[in-house]
Amino acid sequence: MKPITRTNWLAAASIALSMTAGGCGDSSDPKAEAPPAARVQTVDDRNVFEVAKPEEFALATAEPYLRARQLRVTGTVVPDIARSVPVVSLAAGRVVAVAARLGDTVKKGQVLLRVESADLSGAFSDYRKAAADEKLARTQFERAKDLYEKGAISMNDLEVAEDADAKAKVDLENTAERIRVLGGDLDHPAAIVDIRAPISGVITDQQVTNAAGVAGLGSPNPFIVSDLSFVWILCDVYENDLHDVHFGEKSEIRLNAYPDRVFTGVISNVGPVLDPNIRSAKVRVEVRNPGIMRPGMFVSATFRGKSQEAQASVPATAILHLHDADWVYVPVEGRKFRRVQVVGGDMLPGNSQEVTKGLAAGQKVVANALEFQNTAEQQ
Repeated sequence: MKPITRTNWLAAASIALSMTAGGCGDSSDPKAEAPPAARVQTVDDRNVFEVAKPEEFALATAEPYLRARQLRVTGTVVPDIARSVPVVSLAAGRVVAVAARLGDTVKKGQVLLRVESADLSGAFSDYRKAAADEKLARTQFERAKDLYEKGAISMNDLEVAEDADAKAKVDLENTAERIRVLGGDLDHPAAIVDIRAPISGVITDQQVTNAAGVAGLGSPNPFIVSDLSFVWILCDVYENDLHDVHFGEKSEIRLNAYPDRVFTGVISNVGPVLDPNIRSAKVRVEVRNPGIMRPGMFVSATFRGKSQEAQASVPATAILHLHDADWVYVPVEGRKFRRVQVVGGDMLPGNSQEVTKGLAAGQKVVANALEFQNTAEQQ
């Protein structure tokens, strides 16, 4: 074996480097191993339509329209507190009959329930005793007057008899009044009290059933009768919108159950205290009830502020209601038109309609949106 010299070692190192270089030369190109470049594919805009003959569709210009600033809020129907009267039974006792129930329409003076009351029975007993005492005192006073005229008794004895007669009359009047207050009838002594409706209206609350006990003024009222010829609309108005609500101004009311009917009410109160949780105030609107407003119904109320705001108006045929939204077609370029979502407002004279959002005055729109839509779908 030959000894490893410096020359032999350099030759071996050269061979190793050559082999290493050859291996690296065989590796793949880094550019070939890199991921392919991202490609962006364009998707057609579904709201852009192209028609063959755009000149066949007449265009209309959105006209400027000034209107009072509007505020729409939600609310509920509640009875007018001033027209809601509780039915009170001053006589305590047991209910023997209930002649009306929750939701019934009653007339003033109509019997609602009957109560068997020991209070009324005791009142009649006191009345009969007072009547007997008053009769005796009157007889003694008449006899005393005759005796005094004949000189048989003194003036003092006559005055004592007159005083007893006066006190007996007071006791009789008080016992009779107590019977009337409890609801009894002096001509028909009985322990049964008829509780009658204090006003005409609808029973909006019932707290009594057959055989229930009535504890007089200390118990819940058996019924509440509400006159619903006028009702309240209670709305929550946020703090930032209170400048559009003023006492005494009118408001448009729409019931969720009858959205096509519009009622007019008057703002009778703007709550002086805000709800700290939602930062809103209670606004009360009084409105005449045509007979279809029921307590608890949801409504929408529209308040019109004193300031005016600019809106746009277009022919009513230029607005297409599609997929629970309002749309108009605006010319873009060449034969293309863009479908733009807008918010339609109230109908205006001349078969026009206001647009509260999505369109500015001066813009061009297709005058007949439905005709354009049908044509575009066929192409």
